[in-house]
This record gives sequence, structure tokens and C-alpha cells, in this order.
Amino acid sequence: MKRVIGLMSGTSLDGIDAALIETDGVKIARFGPGETVAYTRGDRAILQAAVDAALDWQFVGQAPDFRRAEAVLNERHAEAVERTAEAAGLSMDDIDLVGFHGQTVLHHPPSGGSSGQTLQIGDGSELASRIGIDVVYDFRAADMLAGGQGAPLAPLYHQALAEHSGLTRPLAVLNLGGVANVTWLGAKGDPVAFDTGPANGLIDAWCVKRTDEAFDRDGKLAASGKVHQATLDDLMAHPFFDLDPPKSLDRWDFTLEPVRNLSDADGAATLTAFTAQTVAGALERLGRPERLLVTGGGRLNPTLMSMIADRVGVTPETVETVGWRGDLLEAEAFAWLAVRVERGLPTSLPSTTGARHPVSGGRIARARDED
Repeated sequence: MKRVIGLMSGTSLDGIDAALIETDGVKIARFGPGETVAYTRGDRAILQAAVDAALDWQFVGQAPDFRRAEAVLNERHAEAVERTAEAAGLSMDDIDLVGFHGQTVLHHPPSGGSSGQTLQIGDGSELASRIGIDVVYDFRAADMLAGGQGAPLAPLYHQALAEHSGLTRPLAVLNLGGVANVTWLGAKGDPVAFDTGPANGLIDAWCVKRTDEAFDRDGKLAASGKVHQATLDDLMAHPFFDLDPPKSLDRWDFTLEPVRNLSDADGAATLTAFTAQTVAGALERLGRPERLLVTGGGRLNPTLMSMIADRVGVTPETVETVGWRGDLLEAEAFAWLAVRVERGLPTSLPSTTGARHPVSGGRIARARDED
């Protein structure tokens, strides 16, 4: 078993989640502490500028200079590793490996028979040198080279968690981050997974645009409004929902244009209903799970959870119900995946990303001499 720290920085650009686990990349032996390092206002401005530059670039022509953003990412991620090790009462020498997701700034899923492209910025080699620990990074590119979507990557970890917890199947794990994705764990066979649509991304963007909040705190804004059905129908007409899974999204594939003429409350209600409706549509493809476990920030939005329950017909439960850590689950996943990369074990499957074959995706930056 190895002591591994996983790191995750989501598209909300609010900070870094770090978590320590002990694992061999198959079983989970122990969960260690987790830490969150928030980005400062200045950090967020630099990272948002990198995202904006990537959106302008769209993989066409010369790539933007991301060095300033990568310097911020590496420094904050190093701090997160140091704080997590300290919280565990360990020195940096006691940590065997770090799984570093980096910051997604652009994601193009496969289209028309062509492989997709994805970019997570952050210098794994520089981070390894900075912290003196081997770092696994660039988890998604190899999957896309094999024809996969490059996302989602947590489903195999969801399966490992379910086995660790002895949960009965069929079981669905729903991640409500900036984008929503679902993992279906059937009674037998490999997990099935795909992005279902926007989760918190549009709702957060609406709140930033219309209110003084960065998100709909406790779902109160949406709860005070009414769903505008015609606008919801327009949102649901997006071609993404006609695609068969596996499929993936970029955080910026959807805009606020359809809700621009709604009131603050009605816009929030309609966008929240949009997330719930797309989750319900995804689960209709898969079947009715005995349990629907929800991770990600959206699990803390009671209005969203209620709308999902109404549309799915199954009461969603936060992952804390079964002892999982919703705030740290994705960071844990990249710790677990890092060990799998080092061992050459699959990190994605045809059923989870659409890759032509199981892929062990990721690069290793060595900071220490091999024994």
C-alpha cells in the first residue's frame, strides 16, 4: 500500500481539494485527512484569464502562454500537499506519490470520427521538483488518443468505493460539479459513465451575473422563483442531449443566453430545473437504481436535490450517507488513479469514456531516484 495525496481543482476556480489515502490502486486501505486551499481573488483572476485565452484559442494556431497561471497552480498545489501531509502528521518523505489533475481550461470531445482534445494546465515536472515527490499528471490525454472522451475519470474509483463499502447494486453515483456526470454500477459488468449536462456551472454563472453571490446558497434563489417551461424546453433542445453515451462536455458548452430575459429568481429556478431534467434523462437511459448517491457541490443545494427527486423518482442521498467524503471524493480519485498509472492498470474503460480499449492514462514526473 502507498500513501498518496490526490489533488483536484475544478472549473469553478474556487480552490484546490487535497486528500490523502492509502491504496494499492485496487483496494482502499485507509482514508487520511483532506485539505482545501482557496484561491485568492488575484489567483482566480489569473486562472480565469487563462481559461478565457484558451476559449479564444480553441486549439487553433499558437497556444497561449499559460506560464503565469501554471505558476499559481503549482504554488497552491504544493501548499495543498504540504498542508495535507502536516495534517496527517507526516513529513513529505513519507508521501509516496501525488496525483495532480491540473486545471482544465479547454475540452473538445471527439466529433465526426476525429479524436478529441483536452488541456489541463499545471506543470507536473515542476511540481515534483518543488515538493520532492513523484507526481502523476496529464490523466486525460491518453484516453482521448485512444478515441475516448477523456472524461469522466472517477467511475472506476466509484466502483472501488462501492466495493469497499459493501454497497448493493444497481447503484448510481451522480457528481454535481460544474458539469454533471453519472456512474452506473450495475449488478454485474463494468461501470457505465458519461456527462449528463451542466450541473452548478450555469447556476453559478447566473448568480455571479445577477447577484452578489458566487452560487445559489442553499438553493434559496431558485426556490423563490418559478420554472419557465418554454425556456427549459429551449435549453433541452441542445444537440448534446441527442448524443448516445459515452459523451462529455466542456464547462463552457452552454451559455446563459436562453435565460437572459428572466428575473433573477426565475432564471435560477429554470437553470436548476435544467440540471435536474438532464440528470433524469440520463438515468432513463440506464435504468432505475436502488440508490442514487450524490457528490459534488450540488449535493448541498436542497432545491436541486428536490427537483432531481421529483424527476427521477428516487430520493437522492448525499455520499456522506454511506460514509464517503463528498468534498474530497474527486481528490481521492486522482490519488487512487495515480497508483494505477504507476502500476499500468486501467484508469478508463470503453464503457466509461468510449475509448477503443482500456487505457492507463497519465504521465509520471519523477522527483526521486528509483530504488
